[in-house]
Amino acid sequence: MTLHSNIIGEGKPFIILHGFLGMGDNWKTLSKQFSELNYEVHLVDQRNHGRSFHSDDFDYDIMSEDLKDYCETNNLVDIILLGHSMGGKTAMRFATKYPELVSQLLVADISPRYYPVHHDVILEGLSSLNFSELKSRGAADKALSAYINDKGIRMFLLKNLYWVKKGQLGLRLNLKVLKEHVSEVGEALPSHATFKRDTLFLRGDRSEYIGEADEAIIHRHFPNSKIVTIANAGHWLHAENPEDFYDAVVNFTSSI
Repeated sequence: MTLHSNIIGEGKPFIILHGFLGMGDNWKTLSKQFSELNYEVHLVDQRNHGRSFHSDDFDYDIMSEDLKDYCETNNLVDIILLGHSMGGKTAMRFATKYPELVSQLLVADISPRYYPVHHDVILEGLSSLNFSELKSRGAADKALSAYINDKGIRMFLLKNLYWVKKGQLGLRLNLKVLKEHVSEVGEALPSHATFKRDTLFLRGDRSEYIGEADEAIIHRHFPNSKIVTIANAGHWLHAENPEDFYDAVVNFTSSI
């Protein structure tokens, strides 16, 4: 099965991978801007997310193979690959396994190291949504607010809502499997894995996902990498400061 994607523009292939509980559509605004620079932007839904297929299997080796199959199906080589959070982990694994396919790698606010599980409340909140009773997005938002105070995070999560049929809401993501395999999301890049081509790590200045201790780990796996900090941004740096994020990405991708 091939991953679902939305392809925007024409030119050099530029693949974007979303984070945990997200989807390619989260990147639609930035992708349109990138496409104006002669990039063919592929907004890919990873397995168990968005409109891509559901599966009981879920880890970074499997997801990197999904991306390999996607590239083969679409005849993509010499790609620019950008991934955020979980998507960044997939991108790192893919680039270290298939470096010949990646010309430049960009990783947004995630390190190659291990991260403990920290999505418990979010998953509990999504699991609490009773779609036999909830008949509107507003009602779902109200129910989710009992678990998540941050409206921005709720709006991000509720992008997964869709009308299964008239009057019946549901979630596109495979919540059951993602809950069962949530520990996989924080898994470290294998210790031997390296990628020697140009790599850019972007971190939010208000995020704790990439700290000073991560810099040595990053450079060990990605010896030709640099780290850029995006001001006034947390973990969702591309949404919180899209202007500076866009500038940093374009400065990097146009450097060769």
